[in-house]
Amino acid sequence: MKYVVFIVSVMLTASIFAQGRRSGLPWTTRSEVIARQGMVCSSHPLATQVGIDILKKGGTAVDAAIAVNACLGLMEPTGSGVGGDLFAIVWDAKTQKLYGLNSSGPAPKSISIEALKAQGITQIPSFGALPVSVPGCVDGWFELNKRFGALPISELLQPAIDYANNGFPLTEVIAPGIRSTVARFEKLYPNIKETYTPNGEIWEKGDVYRNPMLAKTLKLIAEKGRDEFYKGSIAAAISSFIQSQGGFLNYEDLASYKAEWIDPVSTNYRGYDVWELPPNGQGIAALQMLNILEHYDLQKYGFGSPEHIHYFVEAKKLAFEDRAKYYADPRFNEVPVNTLISKEYAAERFKNINDGKAAQNPQAGVISNTNNTIYLTVADKDGNMVSFIQSNFRGMGSGMVPPGLGFMLQNRGELFSLDKNHANALLPGKRPFHTIIPAFVTKDGKPFMSFGVMGGDFQPLGHVQIILNIIDFGMNLQEAGDAPRIDHAGSTSPVGEAQAANGGDVILENGFPAESVRRLLEMGHHVSYGFGESFGGYQAIRYDPVTKVYYGASESRKDGCAMGY
Repeated sequence: MKYVVFIVSVMLTASIFAQGRRSGLPWTTRSEVIARQGMVCSSHPLATQVGIDILKKGGTAVDAAIAVNACLGLMEPTGSGVGGDLFAIVWDAKTQKLYGLNSSGPAPKSISIEALKAQGITQIPSFGALPVSVPGCVDGWFELNKRFGALPISELLQPAIDYANNGFPLTEVIAPGIRSTVARFEKLYPNIKETYTPNGEIWEKGDVYRNPMLAKTLKLIAEKGRDEFYKGSIAAAISSFIQSQGGFLNYEDLASYKAEWIDPVSTNYRGYDVWELPPNGQGIAALQMLNILEHYDLQKYGFGSPEHIHYFVEAKKLAFEDRAKYYADPRFNEVPVNTLISKEYAAERFKNINDGKAAQNPQAGVISNTNNTIYLTVADKDGNMVSFIQSNFRGMGSGMVPPGLGFMLQNRGELFSLDKNHANALLPGKRPFHTIIPAFVTKDGKPFMSFGVMGGDFQPLGHVQIILNIIDFGMNLQEAGDAPRIDHAGSTSPVGEAQAANGGDVILENGFPAESVRRLLEMGHHVSYGFGESFGGYQAIRYDPVTKVYYGASESRKDGCAMGY
């Protein structure tokens, strides 16, 4: 089997080098976008254009991000929407400081491990009413706008309302996503076909899609404010529907919700401060990996070398075992964040890596006292920048579509553990472990880069690879995103599911040298190949403080684009 994988790798390695360009590394798909006044990078060109329009009207980076997100909830419902959560990191040029927003919603107050086990449930299901947690997105919009916005929410939501009423052509990535979701849910749950295929459409690229029910919902939010979603008619409709489907989410859960402003945390990697948000998200896994990888001279080994891939995978294994043991809602658990992201702790964890052999059974460190998403980033003429991520989880979400509202609710509650001794154990009002994470990089106290890589568990791995590609391997913003990626499957999950007994699978994108694959097999790694969206989706903006120019990049594996003015 090893030799089959090796032969296949020889055949596929050259496929990434099919394009010829005047500049850039062989895998580069396009140039960076460069502009002075503002930059918007998102996974849909029409949404990106809306963000540029908002900036030109005098909106801030945050205003544009909200407008883009509202459009993506319509144009890319396979990864986002008002039924989900959001997180953001904002660079405020006035105070020269980073601010973090955790707008993830908690479990219903009436749910409990005991109540689920009484129904014979041993693991929270992926779909249906039971995994639905409070959607935090809308409150996040209003919190961000109130603190860092210049234009009213009504103006920011109008483009999405217009597109929802008038229609827009579906892209080649999103059309099959909606089609497959409808096929999965239409016979299981109500309101799916009426919302997403009202006339029985089988969506194809270029078909014009409308969602007048979502337009009505957004118009209510625009006119009446966030309370209409959490305390008004929308809240009542959500509560009534989930209750009718056997779920626990109710009106009081929505009415009592409030997003939380938090301080981002960081580690310094070779002179650059890399910032993430603390748990209940998984962002600090990226910081833990970087602290371990700083012990190796990756620049000397080179991109795609067996050492690069091996050390990266081994660092991931260690960080993800800590992730499974310690990461949870800090309002309910004492999460040792400062220890986990410290250089001293990384120095101890680093000792567990064998230079020539893949770890088969890594363990979490000992500390005393202790699927689809959208990512976008925006920068404005005043130097403000926002790193913004939003998701429904598992593509379009839970399958729960309240009647007449035009959107699906998230299923983040699936990520709770039903082991009462687990850090991420389900408790009433507790926020689940979260996969979506925005990132930011500063240099000498000034903004350097706002970026993110969507994609479930892959996100910390994506963040680390972008940092390595830019800092260690000298790539530009677009090259760093286009470079072939490394994934690893098989670590202990956040609900306590055991790691793979064989150390898991190293999953490579086409383009890595065959010799590296051969050497990885000799080290004991199990190697396979993957492609496309399984390796996440990336957007980034870099700021040059000397020329005062923005550089933008967008994921070539998706539909999006970077645009500036």
